[in-house]
Amino acid sequence: MISIIRGKARKGFTLIELMIVVAIIGILAAVAIPKFADLINKSKEGATKGSLGAIRSAMTVYYGDAEGTYPTDTLASLSPRYLETIPPAKVPPAGESSTVTAVTVSSNVITPNSTIGWGYVNNSAVSQWGTVIVDGGKTDSKGNAWSSY
Repeated sequence: MISIIRGKARKGFTLIELMIVVAIIGILAAVAIPKFADLINKSKEGATKGSLGAIRSAMTVYYGDAEGTYPTDTLASLSPRYLETIPPAKVPPAGESSTVTAVTVSSNVITPNSTIGWGYVNNSAVSQWGTVIVDGGKTDSKGNAWSSY
């Protein structure tokens, strides 16, 4: 903006104009930062669901190669032939873990552990044998159980 004061042309912004711009930037930042944090959590969910699909696909191939049996360990037999490594479960906001723990089944209900990582039913005596879940008993941003994917 150019203003003319006593015959001289001055270039620049007034204090009010600068205050309005700062206020607008503050409002935009207040709206954008929580949305950005939510997008980070959603990307971790997507990565975990993709990894869950990869593990389940490797389990299917293992099942076919082993002529109808699933691993009885904690998925160590999948690596490196079926999966290079067990991908990490990125569960926001708790963190990520590549550990696989055995989960218990009672009354045909899989009980997740309180730890973060993968859960696997390695007991051949139950009907859920071979089930891989995201352990921890948490839900995604839509309120669905992680393992329902």
